[in-house]
Amino acid sequence: MPPTQPPLSTILPPLICGTATFNNLYNADAALVPTNAIVERALDLGVRAFDTSPYYGPSEELLGKALSTASVLRNHPRSSYRIVTKVGRIANAEFDYSPEWVRYSIQRSLQRLHTSYLDVVYCHDVEFVTPAEVLVAVKELRRIRDEEGTIKYIGISGYPVPLLCELAELVLRETGEPLDAVMSYANFTLQNTILMTFGLERLKRAGVSCVPNASILGMGLLRSVGVPVGGKGDFHPAPRELREKCMEAARYAEGTGERLEVVSIRWGLDTWSREGAGLGGVGGIGVSVMGVSNLQELEETIRVWNSVLDGLPLAGREAPKEKKEWSLARAETVAEKAKAVWTILGRWKDYTWASPDEGYVNVRAVKGVVDEIAPLPLVKDGSAKESRL
Repeated sequence: MPPTQPPLSTILPPLICGTATFNNLYNADAALVPTNAIVERALDLGVRAFDTSPYYGPSEELLGKALSTASVLRNHPRSSYRIVTKVGRIANAEFDYSPEWVRYSIQRSLQRLHTSYLDVVYCHDVEFVTPAEVLVAVKELRRIRDEEGTIKYIGISGYPVPLLCELAELVLRETGEPLDAVMSYANFTLQNTILMTFGLERLKRAGVSCVPNASILGMGLLRSVGVPVGGKGDFHPAPRELREKCMEAARYAEGTGERLEVVSIRWGLDTWSREGAGLGGVGGIGVSVMGVSNLQELEETIRVWNSVLDGLPLAGREAPKEKKEWSLARAETVAEKAKAVWTILGRWKDYTWASPDEGYVNVRAVKGVVDEIAPLPLVKDGSAKESRL
């Protein structure tokens, strides 16, 4: 049985800063992303949660460094924000959900993030392994939670919504305890709303507490400049026809004096705050994970988010009448533009790509921690000592 603690929905902030962008996948050079400035400014603007993963290249280390600067330590104690990370995915086609690797990965994340505990840990991209492997990893994470206390809440993340639902049901059926969180990405966007139409009710019946929605821009698909091409080239799985339709939608938005990404972010944040509320976070607001690569994107995202909140009936946060009216009017304008975008997308509305690709094989032949890598011991304050990797 889990230790006595409040449901995740009562402590998880509804806006999470995603740090997959602290990586060469989305940017030509992760070293040029002002990570310290982004993290500190996000905290100053009221962001109270950060999502990362060992798979995101240097993301965990960069986030840990940013959270350890003198000004952040002085102004934002660890108890004031949540850290979310993941286990299991090592590389593009390399996964290890074994108990040994899960233990090692958790210790390494604690070290990299300079923290004695992790608020939420996901099994990362569960579609790439078997359901049996997911069960093993979830059970090990729960053991760590119960016996060591370095993890507070446990969930799964991935892309295919039907599979995420099946696995949430499996975990409940096999263990008698529901998952705390199920995170999907690019499945509630202006292009694809399957997380709402197909996933929410099934996940609720499976007892899941929170369903964070990540990548409102569909991993950069819904941008006026097209998909991002970072240091690793064009990684996006969207087919050519869908990309072309999104560029047509971008030209439509430009003709109305908007950028497609602005319309997409506003529609996504506003709609998910309401539609995802039943499996949302603090305040009964649907949880969104938003990644940014620079301070300008952060400021714009927070401005839009605050405007969304102005239009919501929130206890203890009554916006001035003019701000509330502007927010509601803006939501109506964006909703009309969303309908026009859906007309442009046509049959590509709610299209999902295969994950994993046909023919995928996990290249990790030997599971667990190899002999030359010892588990990372904890130091007195609970953080792990230097990794030998």
